[in-house]
Amino acid sequence: MNNVINEINQRLENILSQYPDSKVKEAMYYSLKAGGKRIRPLIVLQVIRAYGLDYRKYIDIACALEMIHTYSLIHDDLPGMDNLRRGKPTCHKQFGEATAILAGDGLLNEAVNIILQTNLDDSLKLSLVSCLYTSSGINGMILGQEYDIENEDKKLSKETLDKIHHYKTGKLLSCAFQMGALIASPNDLEILKQIGYKIGLAFQIQDDILDVTSDAKTLGKNTGSDEA
Repeated sequence: MNNVINEINQRLENILSQYPDSKVKEAMYYSLKAGGKRIRPLIVLQVIRAYGLDYRKYIDIACALEMIHTYSLIHDDLPGMDNLRRGKPTCHKQFGEATAILAGDGLLNEAVNIILQTNLDDSLKLSLVSCLYTSSGINGMILGQEYDIENEDKKLSKETLDKIHHYKTGKLLSCAFQMGALIASPNDLEILKQIGYKIGLAFQIQDDILDVTSDAKTLGKNTGSDEA
């Protein structure tokens, strides 16, 4: 597992090295290299491995997903909401809010280019891009973030909380399973999609509990923000 994570990290570094030097590139690099468990790209590659395929051919697909996830973290921390992420100052604390916004935008836009530049069939590329941007866009993660904002300072029903988790976290985690399925076994797409939603819900529930029971040093990010 650690070898796969190292390969993902090395490929992310190689991708970033191709961009012109700038403060935005530094901020993108800073956020991508800040750490993290690489859960989403790992899921993509582990699904592919489960079907006996060589996952190394598809590392760029996994990296594109991690770039989307990292962009969402940069923007989620704005404006001044969180000052600690993965044990380090957040991107906007390190580089300023304007550069952080641009770094998030850069990761968002380059993710699609990473997929389009692969040697995969065009139809598969389109399916992967569609999955990634549907799950992270207004029908996915962005919608979940909006639901989260709308329900601040409110007592939520379980149904409303589940809906927030489904879109804000579940959609992108489910996309990781779906991207693996699109590459390795399209016939299993629907079942892997549903597995992803359930894992996404469990992941967010655990994250919310740790926000109350753990501390910033252990988690590498500020705690108590959900309650606040």
